Amino acid sequence: MPKIKTHSGAKKRFKLTKNGKVKRAHAFKSHILNKKTTKRKRNLRKVVCADVTNVATVKKLIPYK
Repeated sequence: MPKIKTHSGAKKRFKLTKNGKVKRAHAFKSHILNKKTTKRKRNLRKVVCADVTNVATVKKLIPYK
């Protein structure tokens, strides 16, 4: 079997935890930050786990992580 190529965009955006969960960053934190409250921006900094419905897809994109 040939090796599977890793998706370039996915390898920059996702990491796997020891338990196999997919870590991701929040969206909406790059621009137009004036109208967003400080509390909202602070919460967007935190890392969260990807939804269960997307985990299988992401793991296919990053097979060797």
